Amino acid sequence: MTALDLITKEDFQEFKTELFSILEKFGITTAEQKYTEWLKSGEVRKLLKISAGTLQNLRITGVLRYTKVGKMFYYKYEDIIKVMEDNKSDRKGILQ
Repeated sequence: MTALDLITKEDFQEFKTELFSILEKFGITTAEQKYTEWLKSGEVRKLLKISAGTLQNLRITGVLRYTKVGKMFYYKYEDIIKVMEDNKSDRKGILQ
């Protein structure tokens, strides 16, 4: 290997960005892309596949904690997972 064959941090960052872009096109997300400590309302709605009204009801009823900065609502990823785990049903489907 010669000095010209070394990979710089910038090369690696560019490769990483391109790889994530390709993975996203195929619907594959990485743990790094999935986990963000604070999510905006739109991201939460997309993650939970719920409407804005349903998300508002979750806020109002205290089911999902949030932080408001200006006019923006933010939600902790770990709180969303906790709500999902706490509300997990052990019932079997109708056909089972």
